[in-house]
Amino acid sequence: MKDIFGKALMDYQNGDYSEDIVTWTHISDKDVLPLPYLFRSYSEMPILEQKALQHSKGHVLDVGCGSGSHSLWLQNEGLKVTAIDNSEGAIKVSEQRGVLDTYHRAILEETNSYDTILLLMNGSGIFQELSQVSKYLKHLKSLLNPEGQILMDSSDIAYMYEDDDGGFWQDLNSRYYGELDYYLSYKGETELPMKWLYLDFDTLNAACQSVGLYCEKLMDGPHFDYLARLTSL
Repeated sequence: MKDIFGKALMDYQNGDYSEDIVTWTHISDKDVLPLPYLFRSYSEMPILEQKALQHSKGHVLDVGCGSGSHSLWLQNEGLKVTAIDNSEGAIKVSEQRGVLDTYHRAILEETNSYDTILLLMNGSGIFQELSQVSKYLKHLKSLLNPEGQILMDSSDIAYMYEDDDGGFWQDLNSRYYGELDYYLSYKGETELPMKWLYLDFDTLNAACQSVGLYCEKLMDGPHFDYLARLTSL
């Protein structure tokens, strides 16, 4: 991987902001991901993210921390935060911005225990495919302290398959409709496509039950998205 995401964050952090990240999937056209949005303050965050931060407690693991915006707010609120990301550039930026405890690490490499595990900005994306959800949930569950919680947001993207007549063009013999091939480009470079998973709440709930997690919806967002809290049964 070229870590284009990390390069973009580093450019913005170092005052070399000249263009934004471009993203697309195998079912959607190109869209712009503005770099300033990745450095947003608490007041600029979507309501689901604000709600998740408000519900955070104890020692927090910020999974896929990006530029560290969530971690910084939690630190300022007095919470102990550990921030991890697959992107080396993202970790460097988080450190530069003041996140105190950071690691260039994938979630499946994590072994410490936490009171709150945050997976935001479509946190289910890191599961990649529906067939891997149980594996990730079991690992996340193993990282929870007693009375610990996982706070995760995602979206039901069935609407993306709706035609002009209100019908749906999903191929029921194909893969789960929330499994996307996700592409990213920045300053003329294109990253290799990665698997990215959007989970509808019912599917997440069923997966949680299968691994001994209780799943509750804390809040619906404005556009088919939601915030869920997962706890051990």
